[in-house]
Amino acid sequence: MRVASTARQLGVMVVVMSLSAGVMAFSEAPQLAAQVKEGKLPAVEKRLPDQPEVIKPVDRVGIYGGTVRTALRGNGDMNGILRMLSPQGLVRWSMDFSAVQPNVAESWTLSPDAKEFTFKLRRGMKWSDGQAFRADDVVFAVEDLLGNKQFFTSPPAHYVNDGKVLTAEKIDDFTVKLKFSGAYRAFIDQLATPLGQHPVMYPKHYCQQFHPKYNPKVDEQVKAAKLNDWAALMRQKCGDIEVSTRWSNIEKPTLDAWVLVDPYNGNATRVSMKRNPYFWQVDTAGNQLPYIDAINFPIISEPEAIVLSIMNGQIDFQVRHVNNIQNRPVFSEYASKGNYKVMSFADSNATGLAVFMNQSTKNDKLRPLMRTKDFRVALSLAMDRKEINDIVFVGQSEPWQIGPARVNKFYNEKLAKQYTTQDLKVANEILDKLGLGKRDAEGYRLYPSGGRVSLGAIVSIASPYQIEALELIRKQWAKAGLELVIQSSERSLYYDRANNNNYDLSVDSLAGGRDPTQNPRGFLSVHAQESRQSLPWVRWYDSGGKQGEEPPASMKKRLELYDQWKDAKTDAEADVLFKQLLAIAADELEVLGTVTPAPAVGIKSNRLANVFEKMPWSWTYPTPGPTMMQQWYFIK
Repeated sequence: MRVASTARQLGVMVVVMSLSAGVMAFSEAPQLAAQVKEGKLPAVEKRLPDQPEVIKPVDRVGIYGGTVRTALRGNGDMNGILRMLSPQGLVRWSMDFSAVQPNVAESWTLSPDAKEFTFKLRRGMKWSDGQAFRADDVVFAVEDLLGNKQFFTSPPAHYVNDGKVLTAEKIDDFTVKLKFSGAYRAFIDQLATPLGQHPVMYPKHYCQQFHPKYNPKVDEQVKAAKLNDWAALMRQKCGDIEVSTRWSNIEKPTLDAWVLVDPYNGNATRVSMKRNPYFWQVDTAGNQLPYIDAINFPIISEPEAIVLSIMNGQIDFQVRHVNNIQNRPVFSEYASKGNYKVMSFADSNATGLAVFMNQSTKNDKLRPLMRTKDFRVALSLAMDRKEINDIVFVGQSEPWQIGPARVNKFYNEKLAKQYTTQDLKVANEILDKLGLGKRDAEGYRLYPSGGRVSLGAIVSIASPYQIEALELIRKQWAKAGLELVIQSSERSLYYDRANNNNYDLSVDSLAGGRDPTQNPRGFLSVHAQESRQSLPWVRWYDSGGKQGEEPPASMKKRLELYDQWKDAKTDAEADVLFKQLLAIAADELEVLGTVTPAPAVGIKSNRLANVFEKMPWSWTYPTPGPTMMQQWYFIK
């Protein structure tokens, strides 16, 4: 057995144990052993890497068997699958969310100038179809997809530095170097997030058939599939991070612990997965993981129906869609009947409910107001956050905007607490001074040119507590003479409206409370789907000014600071830059927060063991993925 050391400041991060066949014999699940005996699979020693990663169980070495049941909602809930399987990237978060450690890569080194990351891959590691995983796969993903303008017109921001996308160089079959034009110390942290999996999610031997560089006849496949181009075909067959097609092709090989059986598509009533016979981790006794035979994701349309399934003992683990603190009493009441434990998770969000004020709204009359800070201040002062806390968050929170949590080193009191005390008198005075003094017969304010000042807020019905909070805000703003129209919809339509810029306000939870540097979407326009203070500003940034809409000087300054932050040579320099960025965000008040997030609520079956119960609730983490579900097991 080998235990490697950790030396992050030197650019090395290796915290794994490895076993080799010469040290300990390996074991496997009974179903796989039977297939080996029948000649359908190679022996387990030949399916594992030369030195598979050893996972130390949370409690004890587990036993094989069983199916985990956890619910999805509709056909826009693909991230529910991602969260459970965990993004199998080059690196991953530690279970306690405190550090980044190796994953698909067994180690990495960082060059002194912080521009080059060299990853050592696991020799002998295989895709789920038994084909070798090598440096060629990483180079294909980076050079032929991330760096291809036809596939990514604007590559995701975390792969871009100094305006240039990263490049990949194969050193040998098991060593690959990822290079940036400027220093980028924070890249390792970005790779640990769900959005950092691109380098290892495209098996070249399979996906190259959909790429014109490797298949001159790919246009025939594009035509047969009735798609526009090879890039659309590639996404349909090989997926992307946050698209449903990632989970709809049962033929695509994967590095995940389970492989698709029943795919995710518009007609699915469930998604199911079975054990990957080539998965690359073992426990301390040499048993190949995962222990669990299969995962079953029943698709349940309404959150209330998921709650009912939990009460009836039909779900083994669930946080997503039921994490509202208001569910705790009913979960506690039925815990014995459902044979589950009620769990609490520290929420890493910056606010329990964020109201993104779209400064690029298509409403020509409203847009100038949205771009006026005093208007945004008036809306904040018109909110009664104490009422929201008492009714929606059961008194578990405090008034808060969108600043990082007090425990975080980037805590900014202004960003967190400004304009959080209701003051209708001042709010009304501000609105009057903005030329909105006239009102209609119902008391709503009118534009100087005529017409009611009305704001439409998109919200997903997947989050009933958000709709409940919006109903309170609607009544509160009405007292200031402003009409709020709540546009609730299914998740897929909600995202369609956002992506097409068809909204005035967008309501959602907002990350950045405990992980502001990994997920700064509320502070600056960098997330293509979630920075909804203006998605056209994101497109401008991602495209180097060739697309979208040029943001104002304040946002441009923050984006400049963000680029400098990525280039920082030291942690101290990086921290100064990020604090400057947050200070500017505080001055602008583009996103309104409500209250601090209450602890998230979830359940786990009393039969499930090896579950790390101190996991946080976070998208960046992403819960429960880094708890290594592959080492969960059912008690007999």
